Order: sequence, then structure tokens, then C-alpha cells
Amino acid sequence: MKFSRLMRAAATVLAAALLATAVAAQEAIDGEVKKIDEGAGKVTLKHGPAKSLGMDEGMTMVYRVKDPAMLKQVKVGDKVKFEAENADGGIVVTKLQKAK
Repeated sequence: MKFSRLMRAAATVLAAALLATAVAAQEAIDGEVKKIDEGAGKVTLKHGPAKSLGMDEGMTMVYRVKDPAMLKQVKVGDKVKFEAENADGGIVVTKLQKAK
């Protein structure tokens, strides 16, 4: 009985931790479009720290995009907000929009 309750409590804590990680991974990051490669489905973004991705310093980096149609909504020089997650062995931009 006690073991069963302990296992349920541990599962609840683990689920809460996973949910918190998922929410953090979807934190919006400010950036600027430096290059667009529609054919490869990639965008080069200069951005500040992205704590949700484990980046404590700003940098310029090439990212794959989840949906290449997102690239048609921005152009080089645009200030953007984006969300990204670690997936398929790399970081993938899941949301990209012009900053307001």
C-alpha cells in the first residue's frame, strides 16, 4: 500500500516536471532574420539568450523550421519572435512571426 502511494506521488512529481519543461521550451525568443533558405527549410536568426534552449548567451544560428511556409511570412532584416524546441537531433523553430 505505502509503496503504491509512493509510486503515484513520484509519477505526479515527474509529470509536473515534464510539463514545466514543455512549457519552458515554448518560451518566445526575440530575434532578427539574417538569412532565409526556403529550399532547405532553414532560417538564420540572430537572437539574445534563449534560456529555454539552454543558451545563456546571444548568438546567430541556422535553424530548421517545422513548417517551411513560415519562411514566406518574414524577410531578411525583420525583427521576429520565435519559439523552438529540441527535436530530431537538433533545434527546430516551431513558431515564427514578425515582432510587433
